[in-house]
Amino acid sequence: MPKIQSILPGVAFLMLTIPIAGAQSSPSSNSLPNLPPDPQIEAALREVSAERIEQTIVRLVSFYTRHTLSSDVPASSGKGVNAAAEWIKSEFERYAKDCGGCLEVKTDEFVHEPAPRIPKPTRITNVYAVLRGTDAANAGRIVLVSGHYDSRNSETNDATGQSPGANDDASGTAVSMECARVLSKHQFPATIVFLIVAGEEQGLNGSAHFAKMAKAQGWNIEAVLNNDIVGGDRTPGDAFQNPHEVRVFAEGIPATADEKQMKTIRALGGESDSPSRELARYIALTSQEYLATNVFRPLVIFRPDRFLRGGDQTSFNQQGYAAVRFTEYRENYNHQHQNVRTENGVEYGDLPKFIDYAYTANVARMNAAVLASLASAPAPPANVRILTKELQNDSTLVWDASPGGLATGYEVIWRDTAAPQWQHAQAVGNVTRATLPISKDNVIFAVQAVDAKGHRSLAVVPAPER
Repeated sequence: MPKIQSILPGVAFLMLTIPIAGAQSSPSSNSLPNLPPDPQIEAALREVSAERIEQTIVRLVSFYTRHTLSSDVPASSGKGVNAAAEWIKSEFERYAKDCGGCLEVKTDEFVHEPAPRIPKPTRITNVYAVLRGTDAANAGRIVLVSGHYDSRNSETNDATGQSPGANDDASGTAVSMECARVLSKHQFPATIVFLIVAGEEQGLNGSAHFAKMAKAQGWNIEAVLNNDIVGGDRTPGDAFQNPHEVRVFAEGIPATADEKQMKTIRALGGESDSPSRELARYIALTSQEYLATNVFRPLVIFRPDRFLRGGDQTSFNQQGYAAVRFTEYRENYNHQHQNVRTENGVEYGDLPKFIDYAYTANVARMNAAVLASLASAPAPPANVRILTKELQNDSTLVWDASPGGLATGYEVIWRDTAAPQWQHAQAVGNVTRATLPISKDNVIFAVQAVDAKGHRSLAVVPAPER
C-alpha cells in the first residue's frame, strides 16, 4: 500500500507545566496526571464482536431492498423497508430485555410529502433506543450515534429491484446497533441515543425530521457520530485500501453561523474551531487512549463531508449540533449505488462479501469509546471567555462552572494556530479563572472540564470579552 501521511501525527497532549494565576497553589493543580483508561469502557470495547456485526449486515441484506419508497410493502412480506424497521426495533427490544429494561425503544414515524426524490407521500420510520443517564443532573445531556438503514441501487427511485446496501449503509446501522448492544450492559451519568434513520438516499429525510424534532423539544445533544459506509471494502487487488484508518469528517464554519458570528470567526481565525471540529479532535484523542493506533485510528478530514457530498450529520449540523461523519478510508464505487451484476469480469453491487467485518468492528469500538467517554465525562464548562480589555502578553480565561456537579477540575489546552490537534494542556484546579504567560496572539486556547476519574469533556474555545 502506498504510504500516505495522516493529517494527525502523534499527539503530545501532556506537555507543559507552568505557574497559573488564579489556580490553586498546590503542585497537583499545576500538573496533568496521566490517568489510565476507564476499565468499564475497556470492558465494553472487548464485547464488540465482528461476528455479530456480520450477522446484522447479512440480516439487513436479506430484506432484498430497504429502499425508502418500498414503504407500501407490508412488513409481513419479509421484504422492504418496513420489514427491516420491524427487525431493527425487535433487536433493540432484545437488547433491552437482556439488560433488564435499560433501553427505551422508540420510533419516529412521519409522512414525507412529495419532493424531488419522493414522488408521492411516503411514510418514513426512524428507529432508536435510549440508554438513559443514571445521574439526574446529567441525564439531560445526550450523545448520539447513527446510521441509515435504507438502501438504493443504480436507479434513485427503484423501490422494487434488489438493493442489498451492505456497506451503504447496513455497515453504519450495524455499528449503531452493536454500540447499543455492548454499552447497554453498562451505566453512564449522561444519556446515549442509538439512532437508525431512513430516507437518507432520498435526501436526508429521516435525519432531518429527527434533528428538527430534537431541536424543537430542546434536546441537549452534545455530540452526534454518524456512520455511513464503514464496511472497509476489501476488493482484491486494491492497493490503495487502508484497513487501519477511518475518515472522520467535520464541518469548519458552523452551518448555523449568522453574519455577526461569521465576522467574529474571521477576526479570530476560528475557522477550524467549530463544535464539530472539537468533537473530531476529541475522537482522535479518545482513540489514542483506547485503541492501538498502529492497528486502527481516525483520519480527521477538515470538511463537512466528502467532496461536494453530504450525509445525515448535515441534518444535525443544520440544527446547530456538533456532528461528524465516519466513512471508510477509500470507497469502491463499483459497490455503491449499483445494480447487482457482472460486466466485463467486474462485479458490481453492494454485497456482504465485500465487507471487512474486522474493520467495521474497529469502527464500532471507536464509536463506543467516544460515546462512553463523553457520557461518563462532566458537561463542558459554560460561557468560556478570554479577557481582551487590556493589551498584554499574558492570557486570562474565565468560565462558568460545568453544570451537573461532576467536574472536579479544569484544564486549559492550547495549540499553535496552524496545528490541527491540541498540543499542550495545563491542569488549573477547581477554579473558574486562569492566567497563562502565553500570548493569545500566537495560539488557540480552550477549556475542558475533568472529573475525579480523569474523564474529560469536550473542549470549549473562548469568546472574546472586552
